[in-house]
Amino acid sequence: MRILRLYKINKVLLQHGLDELIPDKWLPWYAKLGRACQFWLYNQHPDKPLGARIRLALQTLGPVFIKFGQMLSTRRDLLPPDIANELAILQDKVQPFDSEKAVGIIKKSLGLQDLSELFEEFQTEPLASASIAQVHSAVLKENGKEVVVKVIRPDISETIHADIELMKASAFAVQKLLPDGKRLRPVEVVEEYQKTIVEELDLLREAGNGIQLRRNFENSESLYIPEIYSDYCRKDVLVMERIYGIHISDVEALEAQNTDMKLLAERGVEVFFTQVFRDSFFHADMHPGNIFVSELRPESPKYIAIDFGIVGTLNRDDKRYLAENFIAFFNRDYRKVAELHVDSGWVPADTDIEAFEVAIRTVCEPIFQKPLAEISFSNVLLQLFNTARRFNMVVQPQLVLLQKTLLYIEGLGRQLYPQLDLWQTAKPFLEKWMKEQIGLLAMIKKINANLPFWSEKLPEIPDLVYDSLKQVKQLPALQQKHFEQQQLQQRKFHKNLFYTLTGATLLIIAAIIPLYLNTHWYSDGLIVMGLGAWFYAWFKA
Repeated sequence: MRILRLYKINKVLLQHGLDELIPDKWLPWYAKLGRACQFWLYNQHPDKPLGARIRLALQTLGPVFIKFGQMLSTRRDLLPPDIANELAILQDKVQPFDSEKAVGIIKKSLGLQDLSELFEEFQTEPLASASIAQVHSAVLKENGKEVVVKVIRPDISETIHADIELMKASAFAVQKLLPDGKRLRPVEVVEEYQKTIVEELDLLREAGNGIQLRRNFENSESLYIPEIYSDYCRKDVLVMERIYGIHISDVEALEAQNTDMKLLAERGVEVFFTQVFRDSFFHADMHPGNIFVSELRPESPKYIAIDFGIVGTLNRDDKRYLAENFIAFFNRDYRKVAELHVDSGWVPADTDIEAFEVAIRTVCEPIFQKPLAEISFSNVLLQLFNTARRFNMVVQPQLVLLQKTLLYIEGLGRQLYPQLDLWQTAKPFLEKWMKEQIGLLAMIKKINANLPFWSEKLPEIPDLVYDSLKQVKQLPALQQKHFEQQQLQQRKFHKNLFYTLTGATLLIIAAIIPLYLNTHWYSDGLIVMGLGAWFYAWFKA
């Protein structure tokens, strides 16, 4: 299966002429020979520009590759505009599947004989189509509300699992063969990615994620989450409130309605950090196809998010270390950043703190006091990777989703308001959060939160104290008893060992005696005695 899938990937890349992306001087002779031997696989789209060929290839290869293209489409600082524009099509304009199949899936999942049982109207023409699913607009019969119906692509699971298995095999080879393999932990990173993309195939899980996010941002001025109609959600079908808004990537439309772009960009940063640090539950697939801006009140713009299949969570320790790292970074306290990396175990305990501090300062200092438009994040990331390699920094798989989401946010901010000061926008929020976590008010909140548990356990404390004191009083006697038992076991072991060795010695002598004496009586007697010694040792064991 892996070999067939690998062949298909190779075939698609060659048929779209993407081998042209690798200069000949970078290819070893055997790679050139292998390419020449596959003469029947030629570029079938010579009339199309490079961006279109890349998009078509990723679309043909399926959801894992489409997701990669979606992420790249937000990084216009890394790609030429024509390629970025083509990849942006992958956000919600992937080739749809047959609508009749979608209708069949909906009827089967919801137990309907006809869609008119549930919907007053249903548009068979897809409203949008993405890598995992496509959506159709409809009107609910029970209340007349406009909704969208999301349907998982048929047979998509097999393709995803095949790609994941191929990625695992590649990651295992990287981990074994490359000098940095163990530090990069590629196998764990792929397993983390597998978990998120497989969960995205379950729309019941997505419904639960959406309901949680909606509750977290209820009455928020910054983010709106559509209502999920959970009664009509199944593993492969999801029914959700239809929303109207402007695509976040449509900057011209946003400017045409006089949207406050600076406030919009700042609220994007606020939403991200609120999800991560306040809720520990964040939307981890924030590419432009999933983010809209409400057309109401452009002077106080509000985001609208959809597609909750991939969400990320952080445990308390990772969240605390991240917040402290961000604050130290914003304060340019590179010594603190270095120490936190050691404390958290992200770099080895024997790391030279001074050298690590200097390396971090060298990379980070030039980017401060600059708006997003003047920062080359591709160069910064490259330098950070090189620094991490020098100091054996271990990749944290649980943070991969967070890093991807941060790249999305930064890419969106670059498009919306390039003059945004990312650091000054985020710093006050994080400082406020840290004060809430470690100050007097935080302590009072924790006491209040634990008070019901403590009040329930309080009556048991005298009995627990009495039992503990009783056990402490009995501890010397128990230790003495345990010591005597150990002594007895040792004596028993030595005695059994003596009889076992004695029996073996007697049997050896019994085997040697016939070589020197013509009688067998001595040997027989010694054999009986040796076997008797063994039996005694076995019986007493």
